[in-house]
Amino acid sequence: MHTGGHFVPEPMTLLSLRAGGKAALARALARIEQAPDSAEVVDLLSDAYAAPTAQVVGMTGPPGVGKSTLMNALIQAWRASGQRVACIAVDPSSRRSGGALLGDRTRLSTDPEDQGIFVRSMAARDRLGGLAGLTISAMVLMRALYDVVLIETVGVGQSETEVVGVADTVLFCVQPGSGDSLQFMKAGIAEIPHVVVVTKADMGPPARRARADVKGALSLAEEPGGWAIPVLMVAAMEKRGIDDLVAAIDAHALYLRDGGRLAAARRAQAGQWLVEAVRERFGREGVRRAGDLSLATNESPFRRLAELAQRL
Repeated sequence: MHTGGHFVPEPMTLLSLRAGGKAALARALARIEQAPDSAEVVDLLSDAYAAPTAQVVGMTGPPGVGKSTLMNALIQAWRASGQRVACIAVDPSSRRSGGALLGDRTRLSTDPEDQGIFVRSMAARDRLGGLAGLTISAMVLMRALYDVVLIETVGVGQSETEVVGVADTVLFCVQPGSGDSLQFMKAGIAEIPHVVVVTKADMGPPARRARADVKGALSLAEEPGGWAIPVLMVAAMEKRGIDDLVAAIDAHALYLRDGGRLAAARRAQAGQWLVEAVRERFGREGVRRAGDLSLATNESPFRRLAELAQRL
């Protein structure tokens, strides 16, 4: 839009993003990164927060476990059933540039012409948790525009636990013969996943042993609210076990919708992000001065943060 020689960008709305496809979403993410506190961004994110359509699936597990191969297989399965998929791959940061280390080599072999799939690589920067600061805003926006949002985390340090703060359904990937299953038992990760995937199931006996170890660890953990965590064997390269995995993810989505669990979990997540965002910007003293940070039922954490930013 031109006014008196000045170019004024079209206002960003969920409607304009739906119409504008991948290019419009890429521009919106750039705008969120540049001006997270602008009224336009706060309005857009608040609208998106109020209108979630996608199930958010988080995938974590140690590096080298085969997450990217599994992501490819899942994306293909979802696209084949007509679902639109957005992906966020959170990469270990390059110390030098601060950019995403693996961002240059596209690990996901998706069709760039396909408007039903959007992939964004993000740097984890200095956050030990393995999730980029922009991840939450991007996820909330994608959640309002797509059918499935898939988030793959770095899988080092805290990211296994941090992905719980953004995903509805968490997949934890275990590699046969790597000692991952022992780590799983020690690290308290057993409390986190909703689905455990033993990758490289074509390895035979070591894969079956890994599955038995994980099942043993899970039998000692408390089942979260009556959901029995499935432990699935997948050989993503051969597309074996992918249909069962998609079915398990769907089953967990149904379980969450039952009895309002999904809305309650998302509200708790939003409250947690708000506390972390205030702490990150204004320190512990800011959290103290902010007072009660709990959110009302449909209150936007983005609008609340913008209001606090003016006050603190």
